[in-house]
Amino acid sequence: MIRVLVVDDDFMVAKVHAGFVGKTDGFEVCGVAHTPESAVGAVSSLRPDLVLLDVHLPGVSGLDLIGRFREEVPDLDVLVITSEREVASVQKALRSGVVHYLIKPFKFAVLHDRLVQYRTTRQSLGAVDEAEQAAVDKAFGIAGTSADLPKGLSRVTLELVEDRLKGVEQPVSASELSELSGISRSSARRYLEYLASIGTVDVSLDYGNVGRPERLYRRR
Repeated sequence: MIRVLVVDDDFMVAKVHAGFVGKTDGFEVCGVAHTPESAVGAVSSLRPDLVLLDVHLPGVSGLDLIGRFREEVPDLDVLVITSEREVASVQKALRSGVVHYLIKPFKFAVLHDRLVQYRTTRQSLGAVDEAEQAAVDKAFGIAGTSADLPKGLSRVTLELVEDRLKGVEQPVSASELSELSGISRSSARRYLEYLASIGTVDVSLDYGNVGRPERLYRRR
């Protein structure tokens, strides 16, 4: 489990964000802090893996706490969640090495996607001693080339499939995606299974009335 500390001076907002984290597989909230002092103390005592950090804290910018956090836990990751839209703030966050900068307000699905991306990157890099360039590119959010894909898959078609998945709310079968994208059913299944293998889509089974259960796919 990835242990998360939620830092926000608004008690209700902190509670909502903690609830969002609790609904995301692989994450657990280890603590909540509402002031700069309690946040530093919580990092020191709880030693979380990830901090969800607000910028507007009493008397100080949350961004100025990142250095203090890492004095306590050097390998700590930080995901900034704030209403602050100034470019200077975003630039400062980037220079501080945050994993993402999420602007309020947002829906659960948005934070969920960022957390899943973080979890996938953390797991993929933690499973090897030496990283290939494709894994490094993925960690930094850079799309790969067709050479990074399994034989027979193309980047252009993969992007088409991902685009079609974004446009549907309900899980779809390979046949349904074939109709949406204009590629064959067998090709649709191959691309969907590849996306499932890298954690981009979730797979469920529809047992229907008779016969073999049908695999359904939904974008995370």
